[in-house]
Amino acid sequence: MSVEAKNGNRAKEAVEAAIRAHGTSRDELIPILTDVNRALGYLPAEALEEISRRLKEPKSQLLSVASFYQMLSTKPRGRHVVQFCESAPCHVVGGRQVWEALQNELRLKPEETSPDGKWTLLTTSCLGVCGVGPVIVIDDDIYGNVDPDRIPEILSHYS
Repeated sequence: MSVEAKNGNRAKEAVEAAIRAHGTSRDELIPILTDVNRALGYLPAEALEEISRRLKEPKSQLLSVASFYQMLSTKPRGRHVVQFCESAPCHVVGGRQVWEALQNELRLKPEETSPDGKWTLLTTSCLGVCGVGPVIVIDDDIYGNVDPDRIPEILSHYS
C-alpha cells in the first residue's frame, strides 16, 4: 500500500471516529475538526475532503474555520507546539527577551516547524493568564513568569 493510501486511510479513520463521537450536525464542526487535528497532528486535505462530504459543508467553509482557530492547522506541526503570548501584559514584563530566547534555543522563526518534526513555534494573543506573564504554552502545559534563562530547562522536559 502506498504512503498516500495509508495517509488517506488514517484520515478516514480519524474522521469516522470524530463523527461517531459528535454526529454530522454543522454545530459539531469545531469539535470534529479538533478531534481529527489531534488524531493526525493537523488537518490534511484528505480529512477535509471527507469531513466536507460527510457534513455536506463546502471545503472552503472548513478551511475558513481551520485557519481561524490557532488550535487547528492545515500544515503538519511538530510533536510539541510552543505558543508564546505576545500580548501587551506579557511584553511589558520581559516577553520580548523570552521570545528571543525561544527563537534562539529552538532555532525557529514564528510558524516554523523544526526539520526533525519535534517543535513548532507559534505566537498567540492573550492566553488569559496575564497575572503570570510572560507566558508560554507547550502542548497543554502552561508556564508563567518565564525568564529567558529558564527556556533551556523548560524545553528539556520534552522528548
